[in-house]
Amino acid sequence: MKSATSNPSLSIIHGTPLADEQGLGSLTLPGYLREVTARYAEREALVMHEASGTTRWSYTELWEQAMAVARALNACGIGKGERVGVMMTNRPEWLSGCFGAAMAGGIATGISTFSTPAELDYLLQSSGVSALLLERRVLKKDFAQILFDLEPLIGTSEPGAVRSARYPFLKHLACVDQGEGSIEGWHSFLKRGESVPRAIIGATAATVSPADPGLLFFSSGSTNKPKGIMNAHRGVCLQLWRWLRFYGILQPGDDVTKVAANVRCWSANGFFWSGNFAQALGGALSSGGSLVLQSTFIAEEALRLMEQEKVTLPVAWPHQWKQLEEASNFASVNLSSLKYVGSTTPLGRHPSVHTDWQDPMAAYGNTETFTISSIFPSGTSPERINRSHGEPQPGNVFKIIDPLTAEVLPTGERGEIAVKGPTLMLGYLGVPLDETVDEEGFFRTGDGGYVDAENRLYWEGRLNDIIKTGGANVSPLEIDDVIRAHPGVKVTLTVGVPHDTLGEIVVACVVPFENTSLDEHTIREFAKEKLASYKVPRRVLFFREEELATTGSSKIKSSELRKLAAQRLACSSN
Repeated sequence: MKSATSNPSLSIIHGTPLADEQGLGSLTLPGYLREVTARYAEREALVMHEASGTTRWSYTELWEQAMAVARALNACGIGKGERVGVMMTNRPEWLSGCFGAAMAGGIATGISTFSTPAELDYLLQSSGVSALLLERRVLKKDFAQILFDLEPLIGTSEPGAVRSARYPFLKHLACVDQGEGSIEGWHSFLKRGESVPRAIIGATAATVSPADPGLLFFSSGSTNKPKGIMNAHRGVCLQLWRWLRFYGILQPGDDVTKVAANVRCWSANGFFWSGNFAQALGGALSSGGSLVLQSTFIAEEALRLMEQEKVTLPVAWPHQWKQLEEASNFASVNLSSLKYVGSTTPLGRHPSVHTDWQDPMAAYGNTETFTISSIFPSGTSPERINRSHGEPQPGNVFKIIDPLTAEVLPTGERGEIAVKGPTLMLGYLGVPLDETVDEEGFFRTGDGGYVDAENRLYWEGRLNDIIKTGGANVSPLEIDDVIRAHPGVKVTLTVGVPHDTLGEIVVACVVPFENTSLDEHTIREFAKEKLASYKVPRRVLFFREEELATTGSSKIKSSELRKLAAQRLACSSN
């Protein structure tokens, strides 16, 4: 690869040229699935255990199931560029629905199963899906009933065919559970596609280009209503192939067509979130591995699955790591199969696990760039990482700008991160592109950070989360990293609370472990050992975990917590 070039005096850093990137295959979703199927045909692609039995699909079976969905969608009149909603937990039909939509020329649209009725109403209206493939019952929710309560859908003589003034583009409903009323059952839905020749789907899939819209995902909505983010096939597939390199499965010089790793990837995080889609599918399917699916995260069940299916790669978010470690069967399960797990994580510290693998956590990304835009892959030396968030991915360019003037800042100065590159979204639904990117095509992320002369990016959190206290800027992430290391702290989130003279004061909001006695003085003294005096929290507030409002992806809503902290402090001063 050619070396990246950067401007030594201005905060602009570049990745290597995209044309020089190794390890890539087809850059459309139909082409991607065709390619991994040709390589790994009869290897296991996925497994799911349910009360009704165990499902195992080979790559060939995954292809055939996606083909069946594509034929059914075609029979329903779904054409090029139409949006197909996929509202399911992580299950085999999610994959066949997503890839099937792409093979039919459509745009797979991920819809969260965490949606409330009001959120679902908003997502259906804003996405304009023509077909909705759903899992009717998820935990206590009955999405069929929710749909009928939102809008009395007008059925027709055709099973699953509907008309709706509220959702004017919606014309077909099918569910993986038993069909009812105007919702068609899965078996019947697939059967209707038998009249569509396979050659029609092959011809349709061949029309899909890397530049075409491929996936429509929604942000988790931590500050406002979720934004619909349209991604091109190229951006999605680039990230799927790249996880081979990120995880260290593909080494420099390796032939990607000959990679066949024993990756068995467990995940219970929804594929309707871009991070989990790219990380889990990319790590497993790109390498000829298998996805070990769990519909709903239950820690004890997850550990049993990891043991039973000999999982090598667990994909979990921070709130899940804690629950896994606290699970009743944590000490008794055999997790010796785990390979791709960081030694500092709860699973990496399990007595049966022996690993020196390095998590590729020196990374930064957004849903708008279909996740990772800068990273250091597994195996990068700590000296090169230097506590940064990676170097730009091939084809990417970062600049750090003044949030008010948009002027590029000198190297090392803190400002707003802006990025452009081949995985950048096509745009937000309903928003002109020129209102989203600047005149040079950069997307302003709203995140704060800086770059150094060694082509590294340093992320410091949302700009509106940066705490301005007594004239100094304080990163809450830095404080949280310190406080989280205290053995009695389960969760911590630091916020800035308005103050008459300082502008804001630093307030640490802490959830202690059960049966742990913590007080404000203890946390402050602990923080003083690692933080400059102006960064040490002026106040420490303690919460129960259920008091912290979260988004659907379990991110704590800092805006809500900031209000709650301010209320607590106001009450304590009265």
